[in-house]
Amino acid sequence: MAQPTRRHRPLRSLIILGGLVLALFGSLLAGSRWSDASLTPKLALDLEGGTQIILQPVTENDEEVTPETISEAIAVIRQRVDSSGVAEAEITSQGGRNIVVALPGRPDAETLALVRTSAQMELRPVLTVSGPAPVEDPAEADPAADPAATAAPTDGEPAAADAAATPAADAAATPAPAPEAAATPAPTETAAPSDEPGKEAPDNASDLTYYATPKVQADFAALDCTDPANLTGGVQGPADRALVTCDPDGTAKYLLGPVEIQGTNIANATSGLEVTQTGATTNNWVVNMELDGEGTRIFRDTTTRLQALTQPQNQFAMVLDGLVISAPSLATGVIISDGKAQISGDFTRETAATLASQLNFGALPLTFEVQSEEQISATLGAEQLEKGLIAGLIGLGLVVVYSLFQYRALGLVTVASLIAAGVLTFGVISVLSWTQGYRLSLPGVAGLIVAIGITADSFIVYFERIRDELRDGRTLQAAVDKGWERARQTILASDAVNFLAAIVLYLLAVGGVRGFAFTLGLTTIIDLVVVFLFTHPLMLLLARTKFFGEGHPLSGLDRRRLGGTAPRYAGRGRVVSAGNAGTASLESTSEPKVPVTAGVGGSGQTIAQRRAAAAAAARTTEPGPDAAAPDPSPGDGAAEPTSGRTEGNEH
Repeated sequence: MAQPTRRHRPLRSLIILGGLVLALFGSLLAGSRWSDASLTPKLALDLEGGTQIILQPVTENDEEVTPETISEAIAVIRQRVDSSGVAEAEITSQGGRNIVVALPGRPDAETLALVRTSAQMELRPVLTVSGPAPVEDPAEADPAADPAATAAPTDGEPAAADAAATPAADAAATPAPAPEAAATPAPTETAAPSDEPGKEAPDNASDLTYYATPKVQADFAALDCTDPANLTGGVQGPADRALVTCDPDGTAKYLLGPVEIQGTNIANATSGLEVTQTGATTNNWVVNMELDGEGTRIFRDTTTRLQALTQPQNQFAMVLDGLVISAPSLATGVIISDGKAQISGDFTRETAATLASQLNFGALPLTFEVQSEEQISATLGAEQLEKGLIAGLIGLGLVVVYSLFQYRALGLVTVASLIAAGVLTFGVISVLSWTQGYRLSLPGVAGLIVAIGITADSFIVYFERIRDELRDGRTLQAAVDKGWERARQTILASDAVNFLAAIVLYLLAVGGVRGFAFTLGLTTIIDLVVVFLFTHPLMLLLARTKFFGEGHPLSGLDRRRLGGTAPRYAGRGRVVSAGNAGTASLESTSEPKVPVTAGVGGSGQTIAQRRAAAAAAARTTEPGPDAAAPDPSPGDGAAEPTSGRTEGNEH
């Protein structure tokens, strides 16, 4: 029973690729007209230039600014810049005292303000915690996202009573409409929620009824912590009001009460392994925080109040630069009266050291003074870019020349595939530059140049597999199918290794090397897209043409040039004829098979095959057991045989 033939639809693959290209450049055209998109990728600092700001950290009491403080200040500024969407920014330390911030292009005033703004540390009580996603209707939200539904009572009354009092107070404060206005249709717009508290004065800093006004609750419900724009920090909020904010990772959002302890009240913070009351050291990493005299007094009152509350109101949040870096809960029955707190949790050595560094940074009343602000050019980068592009064009030209010399007309498929990969790469980088703020740096250009060799290597593997199948006697259409089955695994394995190397390099490297790793990984994915959706479908179409299908000498698929016209020995006495379209023909004879291999040795046979052929020829000339002996001639001096006896044997 014949095997069912596989249906190929190369046109569908080419249409999918064409649709992808149209979608990329169509979105760019639409974005350039109705948004701030550009038809070309944005360039990084080394290729375009930008703005350089030199900041000098200054303390109020002329305290020493340590290198650790400088490093933490750089981390805070980097968090702001990265979350604002500015890519390829360079933030470094200069002389151990100053911070140099270089932003590519012309940053807007908001980004420059984020760089200049000082970072402060605050300790606030937690009122409510929920997931990072926004809630359209706070009334229909999950109870964890509704502050009034989850809060524990703070003044001895049920939380439901406090929540019910808020709308009533708003309704009483709203004036009744005039009689003539009653006939007028009511406007469809919803009135802004009130920011008036539900009572005249708070009982304490955890009083949810007072601080969670309708406006605060609406802001909390609408906050989207998955949006990087809400993770920039730099917004402290009023010290005597509630604060709605996120954590730096965007995994949770918080509704916090007013500031109870300033960062300047933190005397010291260290990290280390936990030591029990008996003096034993465990394997758990903790952070030890010590407060000054004023902080100790306030924290004693705070922990006493938090002990009477339930989760999450028994937590206090450490807010650095407007974002919650940690929100530990108070252990049951613990009241910290000596100002020495131990923060434990799922800490590692690195995370514990980071938190301790952040607390020490917040302990300093640190401000940034702008020493200088100037525009920097990209003269050196432009020169390097020009040389890099020349090197890339030379490499691309050599690949094209080699492909045409080695594969003749088949090399045009390589050229077309490289063009398709280049168009896709340009479109993807342009879209990422528009939507994600990506900027192309000089190391990124180097990654694009390296990608030329990676992409060409995939085509060479595929073409050589097709040639091998033609040498085996298959037709071009069968060779394209069989060669694709074998080459596909090799291409996938090779690109997987390249992509894994790009991921490791991106995670471990810093600075411009990450730009190289990013473009290397991106072009590796595009290489697979082009091979699967362009090169292979194009070869299926070319196999149906007369020029390539019949093996024209200029097609690069001529069997005579490939050494595939002679019969091929397939083992076990089988000889494959090149004209049988890849089907093996067995010699139906009782004589031993003489294997033939084209192009091996001077006679077209291997040494073992020649020996087998000689042995077979010797066996054909050897007399069989029933063969008659030749008649000797009398003149040869041989004795004539007698009947049944030999003379000289008688007795």
